Amino acid sequence: MTELLEQWHLLGLVIGAGTFIVIGLFHPVVIKCHYHYGTGCWWWFLILGLAALGGSIAVSDVMWSSLLGVLAFSSFWTIGEVFEQEKRVARGWFPANPKRRKQ
Repeated sequence: MTELLEQWHLLGLVIGAGTFIVIGLFHPVVIKCHYHYGTGCWWWFLILGLAALGGSIAVSDVMWSSLLGVLAFSSFWTIGEVFEQEKRVARGWFPANPKRRKQ
């Protein structure tokens, strides 16, 4: 498939669209994970990021390796965003989960 995309000069476009989708999906994931689990879910993103990083190194196809790399570093970035979300909730910008106990 990569050969076809390279032939038609669409590989960069597909990687860019995949990057846009991954980053766009992580925004609501941060909000939902923090709402339900607090900052304790940060290690999920660490594991996901390490797995995607390993996959990016192991896969030889440029498109899939690139998308796995984007997933890896988006996961690492999300770790910081989970802690930032805690601050945004404290400021009142996002609702706190009344059923979740404080950590």
